[in-house]
Amino acid sequence: MASKMPPPRFVRSVLKSFMAESGLEPRHKYDAHANKLRITNAAESKVDFELRITKDHTNRLQILHGGTIASMVDFGGSLAVASMGLYATGVSTDLNVTYLGSGGKVGDIIKATAVCDKIGKTLAYTTVTFWNQNGELAARGSHTKFVAKAWEASPLFTPPDGAEIADKVD
Repeated sequence: MASKMPPPRFVRSVLKSFMAESGLEPRHKYDAHANKLRITNAAESKVDFELRITKDHTNRLQILHGGTIASMVDFGGSLAVASMGLYATGVSTDLNVTYLGSGGKVGDIIKATAVCDKIGKTLAYTTVTFWNQNGELAARGSHTKFVAKAWEASPLFTPPDGAEIADKVD
């Protein structure tokens, strides 16, 4: 079995798994190899990340699409759960987004902070807050996840055998 990791490396390892195994993240929205999405900080219960906006992320007005933000609430909530030590991050039961201003346009960077507000035996509650390139609040979201089976997957902060492990430095 892999050894226990500090939260930043563990969360980056979960991100690598999302990129390799998920249907949404590896496509254009979260292509880490193109440096579009980047985790900038991770600690227990909190993950900061940013996305460089490309045309793939925009609507017909050429600004960040609300669906991209909604996907990032889902994705960010999962990373917040991972920051609590769960490699398996559960399944969504509820997701809400409030749009407060423009997230940006192509070339801009939108920044986000995902927080695991509470985690129990069956549910995890997360919030994700977004700021545009000018530091203005752009959106906030909440994401509830069913995590009962996730607790059984592996010991806290320990990836399962065979998991791809993130480098120590991003």
